[in-house]
Amino acid sequence: MDYAPDLWHDFAVTVGGLAGALTGLLFVALSIKSEVLDRSLRSRAAQTLVLFVTSALIAVVLVAPQPAPAIGVELLGVAAVTGAALFVLDRRAGHDPESGVARYIEAASPNMVTAVLTGVAGLLLLLKAGGGLYWLIPAVLASLTGGVINAWLFLIEVPGKAAGPGPPVP
Repeated sequence: MDYAPDLWHDFAVTVGGLAGALTGLLFVALSIKSEVLDRSLRSRAAQTLVLFVTSALIAVVLVAPQPAPAIGVELLGVAAVTGAALFVLDRRAGHDPESGVARYIEAASPNMVTAVLTGVAGLLLLLKAGGGLYWLIPAVLASLTGGVINAWLFLIEVPGKAAGPGPPVP
């Protein structure tokens, strides 16, 4: 089963749906807090989007009718592109010890873990060794779980814009 991509169709459909729904959650959280996001938090938000997109791309690669070697090469490509994007966004975000939310997101994001596990799955599928596509399970779990934690932190922990003068709230 680990080297027969056609058996992973239901997994891919499920992952694609989850990634799409969670991307929507991220956009809602960011739209609510958009006025107060600094450069660091915008970069962390982009990293979270890349995490969700990685899972969505994995799903697309798995559901496309193609031979296993093509899937392996495409997974390696997804790993390289998303890993590079996550690396650049991490450098752009910097490491601000004053920003508690950015620090939490930095600690909770499984950025390189997701990219490396995706690449391992692609490589092992090509080699038909070491578990092949089973490596996608922890890759997807890491990306979706880390993304949910990040979206939650954006929604709950990022302080909103201070309300201006207005009628008192009863």
